[in-house]
Amino acid sequence: MCRLKDLLEKLDYQCVRSTKDVEETEVSEIVYDSRKVTAGCLFICIKGANSDGHDFAAQVTAAGASVLVVEKEVQLPSEAEVTVIRVKDTRYAMAYLSAAYFGNPAKEMKVIGITGTKGKTTTTYLVKSILERIGRKVGLIGTIEVIIGDTRIHAENTTPESFLIQKYFRQMADAGCDTVVMEVSSQGLMLHRTQGFVFDIGIFTNLEPDHIGPNEHKDFEDYLRCKGLLFKQCLTGIVNKDDKHWQQVVEGHTCELETYGIETDADLRATDLKLLTDGGRLGVSFAVTGLLNFSAEISSPGRFSVYNALTAFAICRHFSASETAVKGALLQAKVKGRIESVKVSEDFTLLIDYAHNAMALESLLTTLKEYRPHRLINVFGCGGNRSKLRRYEMGEVSGRLADLTIITSDNPRFEHPQDIIDDIKTGIGKTDGKYIEICDRKEAIAYAIAHGEKGDIIVLAGKGHEDYQEIKGVKYPMDERDLIREILAAPL
Repeated sequence: MCRLKDLLEKLDYQCVRSTKDVEETEVSEIVYDSRKVTAGCLFICIKGANSDGHDFAAQVTAAGASVLVVEKEVQLPSEAEVTVIRVKDTRYAMAYLSAAYFGNPAKEMKVIGITGTKGKTTTTYLVKSILERIGRKVGLIGTIEVIIGDTRIHAENTTPESFLIQKYFRQMADAGCDTVVMEVSSQGLMLHRTQGFVFDIGIFTNLEPDHIGPNEHKDFEDYLRCKGLLFKQCLTGIVNKDDKHWQQVVEGHTCELETYGIETDADLRATDLKLLTDGGRLGVSFAVTGLLNFSAEISSPGRFSVYNALTAFAICRHFSASETAVKGALLQAKVKGRIESVKVSEDFTLLIDYAHNAMALESLLTTLKEYRPHRLINVFGCGGNRSKLRRYEMGEVSGRLADLTIITSDNPRFEHPQDIIDDIKTGIGKTDGKYIEICDRKEAIAYAIAHGEKGDIIVLAGKGHEDYQEIKGVKYPMDERDLIREILAAPL
């Protein structure tokens, strides 16, 4: 049991209805899903995209909730025995209530938050790898998974609800973690999921138009503003000075600032970049100057990989990571579905990447063309029940940059796969790019592997870390790594 007074300690609130004094009230647990109400719990009324917890006030009270936290008036029977606490914003309140409920676990660890349009996932794994090499025990919260010691939990959101963040923090601290590295989405910031604690280090990677639309951000300015909230919630901010939006992102910051970059006079710089190719492996070598000075090499392609590495260096510098630890982690760190190399031949390179919009696909294909492949082959599809514009744009990008596009199925959801393929073909039709269509994704991958030529780079784009295919509301197991193994094992 927890004292309500202790949970509310850092919040401004008004007790608008009570059965006893707040000082005497105790609650059994915190709940924000009306289906999970238990006797004596505190229920937080959250307004979501599809439903409003305030509408269930009478129902959860009847189910046994003893305290309601609301941000507007709710309808309750006059005889209902329940305490009602009113706050300005229930999402904001939930972050502080959750932190207090779990004993403010963030205070027991160093917490690193990474925001930006691209690079968050890869950088979190790089940081985890480097810090673990110098003896720290690191928990991770990100797009792919949550890692607590040997436990891996599938992630539903890039940045979970504040209650889950605090629950994971508690589990990490109890498991002996002394550091947490987490991805911080603009929506997570907008919805106050990261309130209730202070980041020791906050990082900004880059910013491009994304996540703009219904139930996301109303426009690019709102997207930019929300990214900038991180720098009012951290002690040290580290930003990519090459990004044209960096000054707007950190406007009004309350933290100490450091910068990194390739093109600018940043505090930490990468210079003398050289592309590396070796037996199907693609990488980059470069020199690190400024706050750190050493030569480095990464086993993933392109300038964006150098930016990811620089971000990790800038963070790990604050933990006194050695040059040896940094270099070793760079060469071994591998992130599922992020320009992930899968060895299938000595003659050509096969990569799996999550690029699932035109911006990401253009960045990926442009980077790979710099390695001057014999042919650049792109195998991709688009998700169903999503914007058709994305299909046209991705088709046009692939037609313009790839030597051959193999159009296939992604997550058709409730649409017919061929209709999605036809939309992609509309985009490719604006270019003179060559393409074929193979609706079955396994068959498409098999065709690409069977027809690979010496010096080719083959990209399987769009699925990345996903291990399923969604068809008519059902998620069927489908991991591209498994498909590749089955293809290679099949008799010729």
